[in-house]
Amino acid sequence: MPRTAAQSSARSLRPERSLESRRTATIALASNAIIAVAKLGAGVLSGSAAMFAEAAHSLADTANQTFLLISIGLADRPPDEGHPFGAGRERFLWTFVAAVGTFLAGSVFAIGWGTYELVHPSRAETEYLIPFAVLGLSLLTEGFSWLRALRQTRHEASEARLSYLDYVRMSRDPNVKMVLFEDSAALVGILVAALGIGLQAITGTEFWDPTASVAIGLLLILVAFWMARDARYMLVGAAARPDERLALERALIEFPEVQEVRELLTLILGPNALLVAARIDLADGLEADRVEAVSDEIDAKLRAVVPDVSEVFVDATPPG
Repeated sequence: MPRTAAQSSARSLRPERSLESRRTATIALASNAIIAVAKLGAGVLSGSAAMFAEAAHSLADTANQTFLLISIGLADRPPDEGHPFGAGRERFLWTFVAAVGTFLAGSVFAIGWGTYELVHPSRAETEYLIPFAVLGLSLLTEGFSWLRALRQTRHEASEARLSYLDYVRMSRDPNVKMVLFEDSAALVGILVAALGIGLQAITGTEFWDPTASVAIGLLLILVAFWMARDARYMLVGAAARPDERLALERALIEFPEVQEVRELLTLILGPNALLVAARIDLADGLEADRVEAVSDEIDAKLRAVVPDVSEVFVDATPPG
């Protein structure tokens, strides 16, 4: 049985997506860096364990956004002989590294320092105005970054024709997801810190502030676990989303020359890069030239129905 294979090496880089992700990460980086310094200063002046935990939180977020910006540049490198499909998975690798940093900031520092303060209380806080002022500023800056990430995610969900929650769950862009969830966790952390400091100021009991530090640490661990699980799923060779696979299979069946789709395999190469390999049976009586032409038409059709498709391999086998 004669067999032909069609391959296209053109890349669907979607540079506008990378640019938007870079802007979102840059805004988050600047916001977290400024707030980290302010929180650290407030922690030193007030002695608040919760403020130190929040400073560690913002420092971890700053490092994470730095990792993500580095990963965008690395992932945009053109394919070469050693990496014929490009370096798109750098984005997922650095997300995993960022998750490890977030875990360490939460488990080692926030929980460790809060526990130490619970067991060995140092002194009652005498300054509450500065911590509350810094937390208020943090709420504004983190809220702005969160709204930008939310706006970008909603726009991309609309483009993908998915509900917002489904898109956030299935999106392959680690930058927007990380900024969105980190900022969400940051907003919760600010409220927890304010609650702990406020209760300690009202009651005078040196319990609430370090307890808030421990709670912030647990929140960081939860975020780190989610980030690591998502990055791991992409790194080990995940397939396209179910709706994308269904659209690809339907596109193949629509060709009158395609008698049967024997196998359809997909592999994520990067946030906006997807490999598709299809093994199909063609109808009887097709000339060799037509088999080659159908393979090229299939290549173009698959890219049209799923814009993230960057590599297409078609194994078209005429029966008989």
